[in-house]
Order: sequence, then C-alpha cells, then structure tokens
Amino acid sequence: ASLWTGFYPARSGVTRFDDVIPPEAKLPAEILREAGFRTTALYRNGWVAPYFGFDQGFEVYDRPVSRPPPPSVRRQNPTVMGGGTDVDALDAAIEFLRVHGRERWFLYLHLMEVHEYVYYEDTALFGTSYSDIYDNSIRRVSLILDQLWLHLAEQGHLENTLIALSSDHGEAFRERGLEGHARFVYRETTEVPFILSFPFRLEPGAVVDVRTANVDIWPTLLDLLGLPPLEEEDGRSRVPEILAATRGEPLGEDGAPAFAPLDRTWGQRTREPLPTLAVTEGSFRYVLITFPEGEAQEELFDAGSDAPELRNLLDERPEVAERLRALARAHLE
Repeated sequence: ASLWTGFYPARSGVTRFDDVIPPEAKLPAEILREAGFRTTALYRNGWVAPYFGFDQGFEVYDRPVSRPPPPSVRRQNPTVMGGGTDVDALDAAIEFLRVHGRERWFLYLHLMEVHEYVYYEDTALFGTSYSDIYDNSIRRVSLILDQLWLHLAEQGHLENTLIALSSDHGEAFRERGLEGHARFVYRETTEVPFILSFPFRLEPGAVVDVRTANVDIWPTLLDLLGLPPLEEEDGRSRVPEILAATRGEPLGEDGAPAFAPLDRTWGQRTREPLPTLAVTEGSFRYVLITFPEGEAQEELFDAGSDAPELRNLLDERPEVAERLRALARAHLE
C-alpha cells in the first residue's frame, strides 16, 4: 500500500491484515489511465487482491490462469498455498502485449517464485541450504524475466518502454538468529532493489548511491513520464539524483530520514498491535521494538563501519540514538 500510494503506513492507514486502500486515494494506475494508457495488472499474491483496493485505475486486475507446474519445479516454502507459477504470469503478459502492445500501455506484474522458494530442479546451480534454495529461486525468476525481455526486444517494445523492478521486502537468513520476513525491520528484510531500465542504453550504467524508499518509486516514475504527481505523497522523485549519477556528479549525502514500520501482529485478528520501526538516516539505523508488556527494545547500527548491521552501538553513540529515537516516537504518534 505504501508503494502504490506514496504514503507511509502511518498516513495511508494500512497497517493490519484487514485494512484497505480507500477509494478516495489517487493511485498511479488512475493517473496513467487518464493519460491514455491501457492498464492491466497480473498478480499472484492474495495480499494484493482487488478487494484490498489495489485495483483502482486498472481496466483489468486479475490472477493469471494457473496450470499444473512441470515435474522439475520444486516448492520449498511450507507456506505455499496457491497453484500455478510465475510462468503463468509470463504467458498472460505476452498475451496482453499481443493485444495491446501497439498502444500506450502500463503492465503491472506481481511475481511470487522468490517469495515462495520455487525453482527448477533441472536448472538449479546452488545447494540445498535455506539460502541456497532462495538463490535457486532468484535464478528461476531471472530466467523467466529473460523470456519477457526477449519478447519485448523481438516486438520492438524495448525501444519505448520504461521498466521498473522492485520488491516489498527482503529475507532474513539467520544473520541475527531470525528467518523469513514480516516480523522485524532489520537491514536484511528492508533493503530491496530499485532497478530502472530505460528505452536507451547508458554506458556504463548509473548507480544512484543514496538511500531511497518504496514511497519514492511512483513519484520517480511519474516524473520520468511527465505525468501529474501523486497527491501529498511522503515520497519524492529521485530524477535529480538519477540525472546527477548519469553525469558522474557527486550525489552528496541525503539527510532525510527513511522509515520502515511494521505491526508485528498485523495478521492476527485478536492480538493488540505491536509496532516495530526502523529509522535510517545516513549510515545509521535505529530500531525500536515493542512487546506485549509495554516494554521496548532499542538498537542502533552504523552501516558505515558495520555493513551487515549486527553491532549494537546504542550505548556508544547516545547522541545519535536520542535524535533518531525522537524521530521514531514522533512517527509512531
């Protein structure tokens, strides 16, 4: 919801399992449709189903038709419930392009293979550990996207198409004794990619080495397309930094804090909210975790001297902790 609205959860109001995006929200698909784009979404995750409000502005918002996966496909995540694979989304995307590829179009693909630890047994390069299986699923999705990119190239669509890749979360592999996601907001689950592929080649490619947030994605994309912005968004366009990076200009340090909030009981109907929040500013990350008894746990990390953010500097840098603690409390309030 934050990615699509440009609002942090504190402003969107979407923090629990049964919260929905209100119809009054102005979503990017509505802006694109008003600008003459054909708008279609293909999703494979029930948490972005249309009844949560994500379908606003889309002419078609649907799950791709599922088919039984081939015998070589392995599903290693015990929480996998749905049928089908990302190949179903790929085939539906290619069919959409066959029908509407010569018009102005916006296609949203929500893929699930990495989330569900799905991979091809006959193309796996890695071992059988928890993280190896995840790497195998990353490779599987890369092969699926290769097929989509090839189709786009063969049909001439790459000449005028802007492609954005991102994710709503990362994954923990026991860096600090935790696995999975959706429970804590440490680096391993909140650092995600934001990759843009333009309809022209940059030699070499540009890396924008300043912190961005998912609330920045649509402000940036709409700016690149020359379309109206979202309304009162928390995010901001990163086009100035993109242009500076392509020119080889120094980007400097972005002093604006970024927030990663999570209600740790978001999916439990009868449990009271237990907010946890990470505030990042420069290389520092402050993490605040609340517990049922009302107690709180605080941690402070510095990625500049500790890249995986495993060493708690709360007592060593009290002045930084106090500043970020104030930002965290204000955000939660």
